[in-house]
Amino acid sequence: MFDKKAAYDVLTSTKLTHEQKLMNLARIAENGLDILKIPQKTKLFFENGSINDLFEGHAPYRPRYIMPDYNRFIKNGSDFLQINPPTDLDELLTSLMILYRHVPSITNFPVYLGNLDKMIDPFLDNYSDEEVCKKLKLFLTYLDRTITDSFCHANIGPEETRAGRLLLKVEKELQNAVPNFTIKYDPDITSDAFAEEAIKCSLISSNPAICNHKANKEYYEGEYGISSCYNILPVSGGAYTLVRLTLTKLALEADSLEQFMDELLPDSISCMGDYLNERIRFLVEESGFFESNFLVKEGLISKDRFVAMFGITGLAECVNTLLKDKDLKYGRDLEADQLANKIMDTVHVQVQGLTALYSPLTDGKFVLHAQVGLESDIGVTSGVRIPVGEEPESFIDHLTHSARYHKYFPSGVGDIFPIATNVEQNPASLLDVVKGAFMQGVHYMSFYAADSDLVRITGYLVKRSEIEKYNMDEAVLQNTTHLGAPTYEVNKLAERKVRMI
Repeated sequence: MFDKKAAYDVLTSTKLTHEQKLMNLARIAENGLDILKIPQKTKLFFENGSINDLFEGHAPYRPRYIMPDYNRFIKNGSDFLQINPPTDLDELLTSLMILYRHVPSITNFPVYLGNLDKMIDPFLDNYSDEEVCKKLKLFLTYLDRTITDSFCHANIGPEETRAGRLLLKVEKELQNAVPNFTIKYDPDITSDAFAEEAIKCSLISSNPAICNHKANKEYYEGEYGISSCYNILPVSGGAYTLVRLTLTKLALEADSLEQFMDELLPDSISCMGDYLNERIRFLVEESGFFESNFLVKEGLISKDRFVAMFGITGLAECVNTLLKDKDLKYGRDLEADQLANKIMDTVHVQVQGLTALYSPLTDGKFVLHAQVGLESDIGVTSGVRIPVGEEPESFIDHLTHSARYHKYFPSGVGDIFPIATNVEQNPASLLDVVKGAFMQGVHYMSFYAADSDLVRITGYLVKRSEIEKYNMDEAVLQNTTHLGAPTYEVNKLAERKVRMI
């Protein structure tokens, strides 16, 4: 049913820009349709909050996350966009700005901008560093002001390049919320000097996050990229859909640990797998996207390189609920952490037992993802993280705990750490922490200075100054500020434990 009240509230809002109103009205219209076949049992899991479609809407008409092969675009140009292959840096940056405008996603903006340093580096001959930085500042400023959603990601590394160094230099100066950056880090490939520059940049601008390249490159045949918050996905494809299972809500429905493990968990996983397939079926067979979109026709994406993401969140409160009679806590007590591993082992086995439609790259399997949460989540900690305020005193203990669970999630998992500002003077010490964490099995981590204006919310970046404006009922440019403002307060993100090095 078309929600007239919701549409009217959007139309009359003073906190939304014109573009934000358009996107909200489109989502209301989409949700007025009822075209997916959803069994009653699955609907019950939606009603109690155990399954959530993460605002994908009732009628999927484009994949959630799209990861174009930008190198192919640079080599061939685009007939559809009437763009020739670029021959110099100005042509490259202008061509990319045009293409980004036409890459859709769940946010209606591109969620992946490519491995920017490798794309840009071949075009830097005959330019001084000063000239390159001026052009990069204009390029990145354009992206920040027009892609007004910080679920947008660009990658650098693992090799050190001149373009990579200059991107870090410019990012430190601009301190934009868009795009998110991640450096693919491999100690056998990435120089310490380049990694330390990335850490310095992160402690000033909260960018880039750091990806364990050795661990993540093994998941997909061909190139991978990091999109949105920290979604590890195949380039030339992406993700059809991401639906999540909120373990916290599921545990609240359980009469006992045994019922949770033997009945609720397998039933919800089965229902969610069927729901994911129903979304994929409609997208592939009925929406017309893969038959009509120029990204497919020009070989920038292929249906065979799309996967289906099976999201998991709220492991911490799930375990705490199931063990409340024993007063055992996730991240604090060994028995609680062992139960968390048992739950994740069960989830892994059962999800591997499902068949994902149109997913040849993963042999017809769903891929697990540690979902970062929603602004509406209260008492649900993102993914497999430890709740704010309950972190171990020791940074090493915290990272060791993360390593217990990161291995389960091929399509993305991560932790966020505010860092004391004195570390800026010794980035080598923080790089040593990264090296140790990755050797233990951590797959992805991000830092920001405790006193920075830019703060990571659940994975995306928002400026605290913009949150203050939004809370004063002012319209703000980035629509992710709308999500970040309540999340920052409700989940007490200002109280994250600040790590000393």
